[in-house]
Amino acid sequence: MSTPKGIPSVDLSEFLSGDSAKREKFVKELGSAYEGIGFVAVKNHGISKELIDRLYDRIQQFFALPEDTKKKYDIEGIGGQRGYTPFGKEHAKGKSAGDLKEFWHFGQFVEDNDPIKKEYPDNVNVDEVPDFLSTGKEAYKTFEDTGRHLLRAIAIHLNLEEDYFNPHIHNGNSILRPIHYPPITGEIEEGAVRAGEHEDINLITLLVGASADGLQVLNKNNDWISVTEIQDHIVVNVGDMLQRLTNNKLKSTTHRVINPPKELLGTSRYSVPFFLHPRSDMRLDCLESCIDDKHPKAYEDITAGEYLMQRLREIGLIKDEE
Repeated sequence: MSTPKGIPSVDLSEFLSGDSAKREKFVKELGSAYEGIGFVAVKNHGISKELIDRLYDRIQQFFALPEDTKKKYDIEGIGGQRGYTPFGKEHAKGKSAGDLKEFWHFGQFVEDNDPIKKEYPDNVNVDEVPDFLSTGKEAYKTFEDTGRHLLRAIAIHLNLEEDYFNPHIHNGNSILRPIHYPPITGEIEEGAVRAGEHEDINLITLLVGASADGLQVLNKNNDWISVTEIQDHIVVNVGDMLQRLTNNKLKSTTHRVINPPKELLGTSRYSVPFFLHPRSDMRLDCLESCIDDKHPKAYEDITAGEYLMQRLREIGLIKDEE
């Protein structure tokens, strides 16, 4: 079993073992990685291979549908929060060239009469693909559970109560995003890549599998490190919301998906990240424990909802009139 150069590996089963020494070891390793590169590879993460394979099968069926069929699932006026987002619509912050990808969004499934349900658009089923929505829901809930465990460990590392994040992520605005990077044929816009260099908006991102190489992360020496699929691991990175909350103590690392070599331009790439977001009313004001003379407060006070809308406008998914 291997991990990519520069990306530490941690074992979630140690944290869940009930053994205090193993829990302490996990928290220390996770915290060190997130203060350093901001990425870790996690094994024993609780997401079964059967579920991963089934999810990839369903999303590949969807992206293989005719363009006109897919576009009927492109819902106007909701900033791509649910359903289909066509090829080239999203771009990295500060970039004008659209990313060379199309994607789908599954959002929160509120099932406990929480009033927050009115904030979320309904999830969308695909009539042409059997079990599409039910498979997406199962994956969403499983990713969410794994993310909750990781945030408990992060809270301990930050000297917070272990359940600090729990009320903030209960029915949070998380997104499961199956992505298709189609074959690259013909001329493309100058500077266009499969996903331009960026940082994620959310608290943490969980990435399970990818059908081809291409993901790279930027380390502290400004070197790009390639992250290949790692057997039995998922990759989990810090997002901007967590970096902001911790006043830059935990690092939201820049990453990108580069175009394949010439001989592989005609191939597709698929990946499925889970962007773990809190509820919109969570305060992202810098934690007092992360502010001192050497680390003055770096960010203005803001809620998660306000920050998300700001960032969605920056990447082109929401226009001012929406």
